[in-house]
Amino acid sequence: MSQGKRVVLASRPAGEPKPSDFRIEEYVVPTPGPGEVLLRTIWLSLDPYMRGRMSEGPSYAQPVPVNGVMEGGTVSEVMVSNNPAFAKGDIVLSRAGWQTHAISNGQGLAKVDPKIAPISTAVGVLGMPGMTAYTGLLDIGKPQAGETVVVAAASGAVGSAVGQIAKIKGARAVGIAGGKDKCDYVRNELGFDECLDHRDPDLAAKLKAACPKGIDVYFENVGGKVFEAVFPLLNAFARIPVCGLISEYNNFGETNPKWAGALMRAVLVKRLTIRGFIVSDFAARHGDFLRDMSQWFREGKLKHREFVTEGLDNAPAAFMGLLKGANFGKQLVRVGPDKA
Repeated sequence: MSQGKRVVLASRPAGEPKPSDFRIEEYVVPTPGPGEVLLRTIWLSLDPYMRGRMSEGPSYAQPVPVNGVMEGGTVSEVMVSNNPAFAKGDIVLSRAGWQTHAISNGQGLAKVDPKIAPISTAVGVLGMPGMTAYTGLLDIGKPQAGETVVVAAASGAVGSAVGQIAKIKGARAVGIAGGKDKCDYVRNELGFDECLDHRDPDLAAKLKAACPKGIDVYFENVGGKVFEAVFPLLNAFARIPVCGLISEYNNFGETNPKWAGALMRAVLVKRLTIRGFIVSDFAARHGDFLRDMSQWFREGKLKHREFVTEGLDNAPAAFMGLLKGANFGKQLVRVGPDKA
């Protein structure tokens, strides 16, 4: 019987996740029953939201149980099918998690067409991160031609798409990223109007110079010092889609009330719109997302970059690096060979 491999949550991290919070296990690859399919994982998506799933606190989704397989989106190949909706060799988008093989009854699986784009994009620019950018910016940010859109984590899977969509809609895009190489990529390859290094001690002054007319939309992925630089520059009626707060993800239980008064005063006086969102809030927009993003991708208006880690064994280290900004583009793990 063939052996599979999985990564389970060994313990709930206190602060930053550590290698000991994960455990790699081997298991016998299961046999699918009636109506089921056996999936082989090709690509595993690593995303910041997974840090929240490692903790027990209240959230929009159930936490991963201790000793449970780490949760995650995957692109998989159907190896054996007892389900008439799927054939052996089909490539599917699934949520198999951090493991080499999984059984599915077919619910929640979506076929991926390798002819449209590389199948890895199904968990990237044409998948959940891309839809997060598309819906968060267009449905909450609502950028207008000539407005200024500022994007945190601008070289990442979500942020890179946000700025490019803003440009497609005629807005001015200013990115914030970590380091010269990432900023050069955002500016020169993705076509943002400007990109600033969040590590620059003069970030606030440089952001003000880059946004002489203020900020109309701020796509929040980071929080912390980046938000502090953005906050004074927000225009009246500015919109702030809150997608993530990666700088705060390891600070469970900590509060920072010094901002509360100033923030609420600005919400009132400037009539700000601040809305947190989860991509599933906009499930009804999935058809629009696929239509528009696929077209922009084919036309070369939407570029993307992948940061690939080889092998499931290296997923924990890659995830810990992701939370510190070590990745350059969409963080993927190649779990098995991509025959597509």
